[in-house]
Amino acid sequence: MKKRLSRWLYSRSRTQFIGLGFLGLILLGTLLLMLPISARDGQATPMADALFTATSATCVTGLVRVDTYTHWTLFGQIVILLLIQIGGLGFMTVSVIFSLVFKRKIGLRERGLISESVNAIQVGGIIHLAKKILFGTLLVEGTGAVLLSFRFCGQLGFLRGIYYGIFHSVSAFCNAGFDLMGYQGEYSSLVNYSGDWLVNLTIVSLIVIGGIGFLVWDDVTKKGIHFRKYRVHSKIVLTATAVLIFGGTLLFYLFEAGNLAKDMGVGETFLTCLFDAVTPRTAGFNTTDIASLTDGSKLLSILLMFIGGCPGSTAGGIKTTTIVVLLLHVRANVKRTRGVNIFRRRIDDDAVKRASAVAVTNLLLALTAALVICGNQSLDLRDVLLETFSAISTVGMSTGITRELTLISQIAVILLMYCGRVGSLSMALSFTEKKKISPYELPEEKILIG
Repeated sequence: MKKRLSRWLYSRSRTQFIGLGFLGLILLGTLLLMLPISARDGQATPMADALFTATSATCVTGLVRVDTYTHWTLFGQIVILLLIQIGGLGFMTVSVIFSLVFKRKIGLRERGLISESVNAIQVGGIIHLAKKILFGTLLVEGTGAVLLSFRFCGQLGFLRGIYYGIFHSVSAFCNAGFDLMGYQGEYSSLVNYSGDWLVNLTIVSLIVIGGIGFLVWDDVTKKGIHFRKYRVHSKIVLTATAVLIFGGTLLFYLFEAGNLAKDMGVGETFLTCLFDAVTPRTAGFNTTDIASLTDGSKLLSILLMFIGGCPGSTAGGIKTTTIVVLLLHVRANVKRTRGVNIFRRRIDDDAVKRASAVAVTNLLLALTAALVICGNQSLDLRDVLLETFSAISTVGMSTGITRELTLISQIAVILLMYCGRVGSLSMALSFTEKKKISPYELPEEKILIG
C-alpha cells in the first residue's frame, strides 16, 4: 500500500503535488482545530468552522468565521500560526529547509518542486535561494516581532507582549491578516491602533517586504540599490509596488476625506490611508471599519485585492507583473507596436498569454462564487463582491458577512481561498498537463473583436 501511494505521488506533476501538499496541510490543520483542546469552551469546534479557519490560515487569507482570540486557546492559536508560516513560505520550501538542517540530500525533483513553489525562473541555484528565504524570513519576522513587542509589552505584560509581537509579525509578513485583538472587541483587528506610528509602519513594512517576492530579495541583496542592474522582473515589481502604494494612499484620502478621515488629525489620516492602500494587496488587517468605507473606497479595495502582491511571494492576487504586462499589451495594440516592451526589453509572448489567462480565470472564479452566494442567500452585492475577491486574492478583508455565510457559501469561499493560494491557472492546467498536443491546426478564420 505504501509503495503504491509513493508511486502514485511520484507520478503526479509538480503543480498537482503542490496542490495535494496544501490540501494535506489543510486537512491536518482541520483535525487539530477540531480537538477540544483547541477551543476555549473545551468543546470540539464544528468541522465547517475548523475547515474554514485551517484553509484561511494555510492559504494566508485571514477570513474568519470565529474570532481568533476569543474562540481559540493558545494551542489552537499556535496551530493557526504554524499553518500561516508553512502556508506563507510554501510547504516545499519548509521541507527543503528541514532537509538542509538535517543534512539530507536534496534530489532534482525536490529542487524542481521548490522552484515551482516559489515561482523561480530557473532550478539552478534554488538551494541557495531557499537558504536566503530562510535567513531573510527569520531576520524580517524577528525584527518585526521586536518592534511590535515594544508596544505590546507595555500594554499586555512581558511574555504576552512578546507572543503578540511574534504572532502579528508572522501574520503580517506572510500576508495572512490573522490577529489576536479580540480582547479589545471581537473582529476588531488593528482599529485601536489607527494612529499608532510604530504599529502601522511596522505592519506595513512587513506586508510589503513579504509581498514583493523572494526573487526580488535575491536581486536586492546581490546588487544593492543599483536599480539598473536588477532583472526586468524586479524592476517591474518595485515600480508597480511603489505606484500602487502612493497612488492608493492618495485615492483613499480623496475618497475618505469627507467620511472616516474627517475627524482625524493629519498624522492619523496619513497612516490610515497608507494602511488602507497596502493591506488590500493581500494582507487582510484593517485599522478602519471596512463596512463604513465609501463605495469608492470599497471599489478601490476590490481593484487592489484583484491585483494583489508579487509572484514568488507570500501574497496572492493576479500579481503586479500580470497587470503590468496586460497594460503594456493594451498599449502595444493601441500604438500598433511589435511586441510588449519595457525597460528596453521585450516580454515573451507566453508571459502575455499567461497573464491574460490568470486575470480572466481569477475574475471568472470570483464572479461565479459571487453568483453562488447571492443565489443562496440575501446579502448586499457590494459586500459579496468584496468577500469573493478577498478570498480568491487571499486577502482576508471583509465587511463582516463571513460569519453570516451558509454552508454552501462557505464551501465556495473555501475553494476560492485554495485556488487563490495554489494558483487558479495552475490548478486548471494541472488537469490537462498530460494531454497530448494536437499535431495539426484547424483552418483559420477572422472574427470581429471590439
